[in-house]
Amino acid sequence: MFYLVRSPWWLKKFYSKLVWNIPVNERVLYLTFDDGPHPVVTPFVLDQLKEYGATATFFCIGKNVQEYPQIYRRVLMEGHRVGNHTQNHLNGWRSDDRKYVDDIREAAKQIDSGLFRPPYGRISPFQSDLLRKPPFNYKIIMWEVLSADFDRAVDGDRCMRNVIRHARPGSIVVFHDSEKAWDRLRIALPKVLEHFYKKGYRFEGIPPS
Repeated sequence: MFYLVRSPWWLKKFYSKLVWNIPVNERVLYLTFDDGPHPVVTPFVLDQLKEYGATATFFCIGKNVQEYPQIYRRVLMEGHRVGNHTQNHLNGWRSDDRKYVDDIREAAKQIDSGLFRPPYGRISPFQSDLLRKPPFNYKIIMWEVLSADFDRAVDGDRCMRNVIRHARPGSIVVFHDSEKAWDRLRIALPKVLEHFYKKGYRFEGIPPS
């Protein structure tokens, strides 16, 4: 499985209208969680965040919100931000444009947010331009650091090191509140939170505009 733990400058330049990090003058990190809500993993994440007074952003799949509405409500009630991650986790590179947009519209019926993250980070320039304009007006959120918790070939400590080595003030960091990531997330997330908390960092949700 090939992926880049830290997004390179040339990729950010090519997709310069997408959000890769947030310029800050303080020690702030933007933790994000994709693919939930999940009945076990998401409550664990919420408990860990609460322990450190942390706010995060959850990019939710519409069908999972429909299946676990009470967990989605908890995410909102505890002050976290949410974003649209499509209804069925579609890959923009492999999807017909109309089907892709209709899937996002379906998810938006459950997820009231101006933030969108394309599954797998795969979105065409045409799709990106369309979603950033009316009637959508989405702020499309990518990332600066991948924890790689989705990769079954690595362990939780490796995921933790990926974040600690590469994150800096303003970084958007990707974790997953999903079954696939669970074995690595439950090890990596507490250690990442503790490490950066001790270094004086705050954890905030991505601003909507």
